[in-house]
Amino acid sequence: MRLFAIFGNPVAHSRSPLMHNHVFKTLGFKGCYTRIQLEDGSRLRETFFRLGLSGANITVPHKEAAFNACDEIRGFANKVGVVNTIINENGRLIGYNTDADGFMYAIKPFGTIKSVLVLGAGGTAKALSQRFIDEGLEVTITNRSEGRLKEFDNSDCTTVTWEQLETKAYDLIVNTTSAGLNDENLPAPLELLQPLLKQASFAADAIYGKVTPFLKLCAALDLQAKDGSDMLLGQGVLANHYFTDQSYNLEEIELAMKESFSF
Repeated sequence: MRLFAIFGNPVAHSRSPLMHNHVFKTLGFKGCYTRIQLEDGSRLRETFFRLGLSGANITVPHKEAAFNACDEIRGFANKVGVVNTIINENGRLIGYNTDADGFMYAIKPFGTIKSVLVLGAGGTAKALSQRFIDEGLEVTITNRSEGRLKEFDNSDCTTVTWEQLETKAYDLIVNTTSAGLNDENLPAPLELLQPLLKQASFAADAIYGKVTPFLKLCAALDLQAKDGSDMLLGQGVLANHYFTDQSYNLEEIELAMKESFSF
C-alpha cells in the first residue's frame, strides 16, 4: 500500500483525499491518500520522508516552499517556481505543477478569452498567469501592495497595486487569493471590484466547495462565474496520473474522479 497526502494550511476542507482514494479504489491501485496540516512550509521535505510518502499534493500557502523542497523540477513548474505535485522517485523528490493545466480545463467552456485580470500574487497566481501568457493572453496582476508583485518583474504581464488598477473591461477576472475560504472577505475592496466585474465577461474563483463573497458578488451582477471545482478536477487527474506511475490513461482517471464529486 502506497501512501499519498495533501499538505496545506488550512487543509481540513480539502476534497483531494476523497477524489484520489476513489480513483485508487475504482482502478484497483493499492494506494491511500490523506491530509496533512502543515504550519511551516520549510518542514515539508522532512515531513514527507518521515511519513514515508510516495507522493503529495501541495496547496496554499506552501507551493513555493514545495518547489524548494524538491531535488528536481520538471515541466511547467520550472517556469513559475511553484510546485503543487511531488513524486518520490527512488528517494528523490520530483516536482510538477498541474494547477495551470487544471485551470485551462476549467475555463474551456467560457470560450475565447483574450484578456485576464488576476487577483492576488501568490503561488497560484504565478502558475496561472504564466500559463495565460503562454497562451498569448493579455495578463494583468493586481495585489494590495507592491511587495509580491516584484516577483513578476521578468514576466510578460502588467502588474499594478489596487490604487493603480484601471477600471476597464476584461474577458476574465480570476480570484487566486484565499479571501473567502475561511472568512467572508472579498479579494479586493468592493468599490474596486464591483465596476470591474460589471464590465467583465466571465469570472472564476480558485476556491471550491463554498460560494465565496466573490462568487456572490458575481451572481448579484449576473456575471457568469464558476468556483474552483473544475480546476480541482483537472489538476487532480494529472496529479493522479503521476501518482499511479502513468499506468492508467487520463480518461479512466477523469471518469473515476468525476464520480467522487457526487459523494
